[in-house]
Amino acid sequence: MSETVDFYSSNKFKLILLTAMVLQNTSVVLLGRYTNGGVPEEDRYVINHLIVVTECCKLLMSCGFEYYTTNGQLMNSIQENIIKRPTDALKISIPAMLYLLQNTLLYVALANLAAPIFQVTYQGKLVTTAVMSVIMLNRKYSLQQWICLVSLGFGVAVVVLDKEDGDKDDSAAKEGQSMKIGLMSVTVACLSSALAGVYFEKVIKGVGSKEKTKPVSVWMRNIQLAFFSIITGFIQGQYSKEGPSAVAGQHYLHGFSKWAWLLIFLQAGGGMLVAAVIKYADNVLKGLATGVSVCVGTGMSFLIFGTYISFQFVVGAGIILTSVYFFSNPIKKQPSGDGEVLPK
Repeated sequence: MSETVDFYSSNKFKLILLTAMVLQNTSVVLLGRYTNGGVPEEDRYVINHLIVVTECCKLLMSCGFEYYTTNGQLMNSIQENIIKRPTDALKISIPAMLYLLQNTLLYVALANLAAPIFQVTYQGKLVTTAVMSVIMLNRKYSLQQWICLVSLGFGVAVVVLDKEDGDKDDSAAKEGQSMKIGLMSVTVACLSSALAGVYFEKVIKGVGSKEKTKPVSVWMRNIQLAFFSIITGFIQGQYSKEGPSAVAGQHYLHGFSKWAWLLIFLQAGGGMLVAAVIKYADNVLKGLATGVSVCVGTGMSFLIFGTYISFQFVVGAGIILTSVYFFSNPIKKQPSGDGEVLPK
């Protein structure tokens, strides 16, 4: 048993999580771009339907992990944490609605932006998350981290103001894609992602809570989150007129090709990866995974889609990656001979 615990806390396991997150992040962006922006409109899936099916997969996966960690006591766990504590479970409905908004906007952004631009501009969520953490969790950041946040915003601006991309990507214009809609979607998605993530962390860690009850597992919180996401997704779908199936009366899974199903699996698995990182690693790992996935995704987009990458984009992406790295990895200090602390 001790060997298992040591493995989960080892650098080897963290490296496995890092590799998995990089592959998952990169694959989701590329597949989302391909399945929603690279096919005729009449053959596209409805984004809301894809999200609901993805949340159903997350619910099943979370139930499986909860069943395993409780030694087969899944139903007892549901009884204790949901049925007997409905008010506590309802807390998760707030991030569920915010995550639904975020996921919807991300697919809209992917349909209107090239994969490299999307990945880089989406790093703006680091800024919004930091601000939300200060407001909601009373978290403190060092001067180095605030400098990184400012430089990250500058890097995003450099990428967005790259006019050459719009001039040379004629295929995007032919497909009716809009840079303005894509950037607006990314901006709101960053805000909703930050608010949902920080609120979810606050609930999981019980920050500000005065209740003296047994803490709820990450997997049970994921079950609650997926459940409320499915409910809100269905409600939204009833009033949405998005996509061809909404107007032509086509079946719910219209446009779900094998690539769309792979995207669903990757998105659902990504939810489990985030939970694993929260439990076994830390935010440093998430920052590293995000930065590496931008580089990998940009290279793959160039090879697969032939996306033009200008020098200005490379400069902006370099600023962002550097900012993300130093935000998550403070510069170490060492004591001087007279007891003062000097930068290393």
